[in-house]
Amino acid sequence: MTPTVKAFFDPETFTVTYLVSDPETSAAVIIDPVLDYDAKSGRSHTGSADVLIDYVEKHGLSVDLILETHIHADHLSAATYLRDKLTAKIGVSDQVYKVQETFKKLFNAGDDFQPDGSQFDVLLADGDSIALGTMEGRVMYTPGHTQACISFVFGDAVFVGDTLFMPDYGSARCDFPGGDAATLYASIRRILELPAQTRVFTCHDYGAEGRDFAWASSVAEQRQSNIHIHEGISLEDFVAMREGRDADLAVPVLLLPSVQVNIRAGNMPAPEDNGISYLKIPLNTI
Repeated sequence: MTPTVKAFFDPETFTVTYLVSDPETSAAVIIDPVLDYDAKSGRSHTGSADVLIDYVEKHGLSVDLILETHIHADHLSAATYLRDKLTAKIGVSDQVYKVQETFKKLFNAGDDFQPDGSQFDVLLADGDSIALGTMEGRVMYTPGHTQACISFVFGDAVFVGDTLFMPDYGSARCDFPGGDAATLYASIRRILELPAQTRVFTCHDYGAEGRDFAWASSVAEQRQSNIHIHEGISLEDFVAMREGRDADLAVPVLLLPSVQVNIRAGNMPAPEDNGISYLKIPLNTI
C-alpha cells in the first residue's frame, strides 16, 4: 500500500517533518516535528508546528501518534505541543532510557527527571505494529547514530531518521554517546533489504552541490549510489570511513539545548522558583 506523505522542510535546522496519512481514511501520524528555537535569544515558538496543525485541520486528518525516530541533537522537538493540540500520543524507541541516562548525567538533572521513558506515551520495540487507518506500519530498530534510533515502515515507504541521508550525502555520524559505526552499518543493511522500490524518507538534507534540497530516494537508489554504503562496501571500509569523518565533525549548533528538551519529549526543564525555565551549558565537557 502507498501512504500519502507530506513533507515540511525547516531551513533553519535542515529538518524534514513528515505527515503520513492513509489515503482511504483520515488517519495520520506525524514524524519528527520541529519546535522553532532562536539560540541567540533563548526564545522558542511554535510557527512550524502551527503550520502542521493548520494542514491537518484543513484536510480533515486525525493524528493519533507523533513519532520520534530518535532523540535529536540538531533541533528541538514540538512533540509535546502537538500532543496537547491534537490530542495525540508521543511514541519513541523503548531503548530511549539509554540516551536519557547518558544526558541526565551530563546535565546533572535532578530527581524530577527519571531516565525511564516515562516522559513519552508509547515505547516502541523492534517489530511493533502501528495502526494507520486501513494500513499497518511497523517499527524497525536501527541504532548506530544513537542507541535509540528507530525507523518506521508504512506500506511502500520507510522513514529512517538520521540513519541514512540522500545517496549523494551518505550516512549518519556515529560519534554521539552510544553511537557505533559497525552497528550503523548493520542497521543500514537491514533497511536496504527492503524491496527495491521502497521510498526512503530522511530526516535532514543539507543540500549537495548542483541540486536543491531533497529528502526522498528509493532503496534501489541507495543500494546503487549511496556514497558511503552502496553495494560492495564492506563493514571494515564503512567503519574506517565513518570514524575518520566523525573525528573532524563539529558539534551540532543546537546539541546542548535540543537534547535537554528532547529527552523530555519536547518539554522544557521545570521552571525554577522565579518561574523561568533554564537550559544548562556544561563547560569544558563536550
